[in-house]
Amino acid sequence: MKADDKVRAKANAWLEGNYDEATKAEVRRMLDAQDQTDLVEAFYKDLEFGTGGLRGIMGVGSNRMNIYTVGAATQGLSNYLLRIFKGQSISVAVGHDCRNNSRLFAETVANIFSANGIKVYLFESLRPTPEISFAIRHFGCQSGVIVTASHNPKAYNGYKAYWGDGAQIVAPHDTNIIREVENIKSPDEIKFSPRPEPELIQSIGEDVDSIYLEKVKSVLLTPEAIAQNNDIKIVYTPIHGTGIMLIPRCLKEIGFTNVTVVEEQAVVSGDFPTVVSPNPEEPAALDLAIKKAKEIDADIVMASDPDADRLGIAVKNLKGEWTLVTGNQTAMMFTHYILSRRKETGDLKMNDFMVKTIVTTEMIKRICDKFGVQMVDCYTGFKWIAMEIRKAEGEKRYIGGGEESYGYLPADFVRDKDAVSCCALMAEMAAWTKMKGMTMYEYMLSIYKEFGFSREKGISVVKEGKSGAEEIQQMMKKYRCNPIPQINGSRVVKIKDYQMLSELDVLTGERYMIDFETTSNVLQYFAEDGTKVSVRPSGTEPKIKYYIEVSMPMGDYDKCVEEADRRIKAIAEQFNE
Repeated sequence: MKADDKVRAKANAWLEGNYDEATKAEVRRMLDAQDQTDLVEAFYKDLEFGTGGLRGIMGVGSNRMNIYTVGAATQGLSNYLLRIFKGQSISVAVGHDCRNNSRLFAETVANIFSANGIKVYLFESLRPTPEISFAIRHFGCQSGVIVTASHNPKAYNGYKAYWGDGAQIVAPHDTNIIREVENIKSPDEIKFSPRPEPELIQSIGEDVDSIYLEKVKSVLLTPEAIAQNNDIKIVYTPIHGTGIMLIPRCLKEIGFTNVTVVEEQAVVSGDFPTVVSPNPEEPAALDLAIKKAKEIDADIVMASDPDADRLGIAVKNLKGEWTLVTGNQTAMMFTHYILSRRKETGDLKMNDFMVKTIVTTEMIKRICDKFGVQMVDCYTGFKWIAMEIRKAEGEKRYIGGGEESYGYLPADFVRDKDAVSCCALMAEMAAWTKMKGMTMYEYMLSIYKEFGFSREKGISVVKEGKSGAEEIQQMMKKYRCNPIPQINGSRVVKIKDYQMLSELDVLTGERYMIDFETTSNVLQYFAEDGTKVSVRPSGTEPKIKYYIEVSMPMGDYDKCVEEADRRIKAIAEQFNE
């Protein structure tokens, strides 16, 4: 591949600009290479600072994660903070995960903030994402940054920006910060050299760890179950990530005495040597943990992703075989456990509420309805769950929420997904089910028996390039202009269009407003038999995504799964005709 003039001009600007010599040497190598694919990929565009921050492949170039793209993001955020909080003391918390270059990027971020006169609380080493959210709130910061690419492959790194409530940034700050970042045109505009005042960068670590873990203990609902079954066999894997810093310690402090950490994956490494993808949603990521669980006849397997905000679990089925639990099933179990235990202890209040994203299972709403607790829907992404918590502060009590993609939050002292708290609560749940004389798997089946069976699957259809993007737009237009009348033979009774914030009752023809503050290109179809299909284009990839949920009365679990999978396959084929 040969680079065009525009790409070569951008690369040459890096040769002429105030970049370090190692960076310039790499640019020269790419310019001189016969195959200039690397050059094109590195410079064909700028790495965009989106509403969630930065995420990209590490390397030299305007479209890569490096100290200059991270520096521009931090300088832009600094400029915005200085404008919004003019004349006030400003502080931020900064942390990072286990990835290659994460410490370098975190120190770069801290130096730039301090060079702008902003106080920095910098974690001494890697820490879970939820602890950074907690630290922002604990120190009363105005903002914060975590350097992480979550569960992406090892070539990636990222930069997540938070506001003073410890949540990812939302409107109007998100677009305003993006404009500030885009205004940084040269490394000369980035203040890389920290101020000499040492107090501007304060190292933090154990002092925050201990306070955070004390708050984590507050999510527990049945301490007597832990006391009675503190020796249940737990296998835990951090998948080479930050969970190793706190989760084994947390489990020990709340009373569990028989926790086995997967040694091969306890090695902190941005190369993730034992997995192809460090994602607990991927079955292969739990292979070593399940192997260990079989060796010791464990009760439960728990896995956190590299920045310890997502949780995956595995349990034994009725045949004694290890089976993975989906994100929706985990959310369902958390919901039922939290509500049933709060009701049993008399701690279920009239103003309690839970939150789920619109593509997460409707089982959560059915459970909340049974317990008389409000369930609030929001868009995909944990920043929207955090926004619902913020909106309700002082009026309602948040008692839990989550999303289908393995992210949950059982309390509001953190405002992002929290695998540390969730591991504590999940381990307690395992002890509680044992106290009740059942397994975790049997507990899951009991919920299905009470509320009906539900099965969900996300399907992504890739449409590459400009033509693919146009095709996705046409598909969404077609779904809107020619609404699907039935799904796999069941009549559609309700359609929600989040781009128009409109809900249509198909049976009566009446329309209602959806009470959301912002719009999103998402369509949802609800059928008479309980089927729900959500359709949306991906915001970051050339894909159109379908979230399919089918429901039926609970009978034999395996037969229900077989029938559900048949229906889901038929629905996917129908939507892609």
